[in-house]
Amino acid sequence: MADIEARLAELGLVLPPAVKPPPGVVLPFRFVRVLGNRAVVSGHSPQAEDGSIAGPFGKVGRELTVEQGYAAARLTALSMLGSLQRELGGLDRITNWLRVFGMVNSAPGFNLQPAVINGFSDMILQLWGEDSGAHARSAVGMAELPFGIPVEVEAEVVIRA
Repeated sequence: MADIEARLAELGLVLPPAVKPPPGVVLPFRFVRVLGNRAVVSGHSPQAEDGSIAGPFGKVGRELTVEQGYAAARLTALSMLGSLQRELGGLDRITNWLRVFGMVNSAPGFNLQPAVINGFSDMILQLWGEDSGAHARSAVGMAELPFGIPVEVEAEVVIRA
């Protein structure tokens, strides 16, 4: 078993299957685009183990607490890792995390977006370590996110051939 997959198993974490969009929704793009030694990852949402979009839904700072947003960001990391694993054939092909762009569905006046997106960053650092897992990051508030999801994250990673 590969190192990252072994760490996930040790932590009791399961990568979800490909996302099952809501009925009638078409997603006409690739979730992971590989070019040379880089993979650019489209925005991902929290996913349940069956591939559906996971709740709770709504705005952090109104319907969700910071802690619930943090948990949603962790589920978003698992969703993204599942897409990367399917596209790359294994997560150990990722040598470095470069950039993470975290979006939080924020209630008016909510300004703790970094604390929410830490759920994503903490998982990446836990799995890849302080060197390979280090990434540049933005954590911003959005007026709305698709389907009422609380968090969406996109990223860019360096991969080995």
